[in-house]
Amino acid sequence: MEVVLGIDNLLFISILTNKLPAEHRERARRIGISLALVLRLGLLATVSWIVQLTQPVFTVLGNEISWKDMILIAGGLFLVWKATKEIHHSMDPVDHKDTMVGAATLTFGGAIAQILVLDLVFSIDSIITAVGMTPHVPVMVIAVLVAVSVMLLAANPLARFIEHNPTIVMLALSFLMLIGTTLIAEGFGFHVPKGYIYAAMAFSATVEMLNMAARTRRMRR
Repeated sequence: MEVVLGIDNLLFISILTNKLPAEHRERARRIGISLALVLRLGLLATVSWIVQLTQPVFTVLGNEISWKDMILIAGGLFLVWKATKEIHHSMDPVDHKDTMVGAATLTFGGAIAQILVLDLVFSIDSIITAVGMTPHVPVMVIAVLVAVSVMLLAANPLARFIEHNPTIVMLALSFLMLIGTTLIAEGFGFHVPKGYIYAAMAFSATVEMLNMAARTRRMRR
């Protein structure tokens, strides 16, 4: 489950770091994933406090909103905003000036700050999910270490694959928008089974792989 939940984080890190100069990308990915590890291990040390985040703080239209819900909503809104902005830059080739400004304003520190925000959201969601599955903290720590190790191994190959296949970028941004919408829905009390989300993502990715294979064959002919 930790590995699956880490895919969302890894997609965001890959797309964001690909906008940095080539010499800074790998270091930014390592720092971003390391921050995810530090945050998750730190949150595991305060499991009792994390559990309290699920206690209702106020009610909106009959829905009880907790601190966890507010964090999910804020993170979801950030993901939707970020994905929409990147899709706009990709879909509007006439707006060169806006695209150049958007690329120029993304500094190394800015990228790390954005990664840190999403790390926090995904870490809290991950830890609360883990608490619901097992009461044993050592088991959670092992799961986090394995998941982060997989992320470290997959980060550079995934980022290179996304960079060399522009259509994958649009698909990945759509995934991020879907994930952001799901986080907002869960924040407002509408539970969306993650199995449906990841099944839809896997189906879309499979279709895109078939399209890529078909394009490659046409080019060879």
